[in-house]
Amino acid sequence: MKTRHALPVVALAILAPSLAQAYIGPGAGISAIGAALALLAAVFFAIVGFVWYPVKRLLRKRKAANTPAPGETKPGE
Repeated sequence: MKTRHALPVVALAILAPSLAQAYIGPGAGISAIGAALALLAAVFFAIVGFVWYPVKRLLRKRKAANTPAPGETKPGE
């Protein structure tokens, strides 16, 4: 009977949070902040790369289609 009650008590004791008593120095903290910022910048530039460059190509293609070739005139001129 005692073992049935001991398992939840032990599980709660293991899972209960306790004080960490840890110190992160300024060098490691700045490195962690720099790595997090670099990760955010990489994700941002990846999104920009996947969105902006196809849009840029589409705009360039439209502009080329609207610009007459040398010697041609636009309709209505």
